[in-house]
Amino acid sequence: MQRKWHKRYPQRFRCRAVERMNACDNIVRLARELRVSRTLLYKWRHRLELGQTQSEVSIRNSRESTLRSEIDKLKRLMANKTVEVDFFRCALQKVEARRLGARTNFGSQTSASCSGTGNSLSSATCPY
Repeated sequence: MQRKWHKRYPQRFRCRAVERMNACDNIVRLARELRVSRTLLYKWRHRLELGQTQSEVSIRNSRESTLRSEIDKLKRLMANKTVEVDFFRCALQKVEARRLGARTNFGSQTSASCSGTGNSLSSATCPY
């Protein structure tokens, strides 16, 4: 039985394919587009990762860690802003309830909660 020789791909092509693979969501579609097998892409990635020098790995890791820390910072800021929005929404609901109570002269409505009843804002309960 004769050995089946596979088409050799240039190193540059393999590197670009691996770069696209790392940024891609659908590896199968990429493999079809490049007309190579999916397993071959994984083999190329594994070989390239083993062949990288320590400095290349540390540069990539430092960039990744910088981006990850920035993502974490942005997530914390977004959580803080969400808490602020909830607080101000609740405060606005209380003010509107008090104004409504003052207009209708009902003393029982001046101590309204932030349940959102009787006003145009959402009906979310206020944790404050």
